[in-house]
Amino acid sequence: MLHAISLTVVMFVVWLLLSGYFEPLLIIFGVLSCLAVVAIAGRMDVVDREGHPIHLGWRILLYWPWLTWQVILANLDVVRRVLDPRLPISPCVVRLKPSQKSDLGRVIFANSITLTPGTVSIDVTRDHILVHALSTAAAEELEGGDMDRRVARVEGDAGT
Repeated sequence: MLHAISLTVVMFVVWLLLSGYFEPLLIIFGVLSCLAVVAIAGRMDVVDREGHPIHLGWRILLYWPWLTWQVILANLDVVRRVLDPRLPISPCVVRLKPSQKSDLGRVIFANSITLTPGTVSIDVTRDHILVHALSTAAAEELEGGDMDRRVARVEGDAGT
């Protein structure tokens, strides 16, 4: 029920921001439309913890700035490797063992890897994530496990 209420509120806020209408009748129609969509989605059984992960709460908000910084650093590394012929481009494939408990946690981890330039998640299963890295340094950084630990912290008790 909490997910349905939260989804309704988020949908209404997005509708309000995108429509720009603040007249009472149109706001009422917007609320009714959002309620109808959530009711239909609930009836279809598609309103769940993974589709609308409010249970991650503030932990995901703390993770995003760190991930943004990692994306910036990885961008700089890729640019240096492309422009400086002395820096090696040594593509490799590594197999990582994710410590996340839920499918959502593993998806966040795999997508975080792919968002970081120079690395791409190419296969995700319950037991491993196969990653193509532009350099052995990028692969070693992933194998160090910092991103894995941070995503596991984001997941928190959500996987249980």
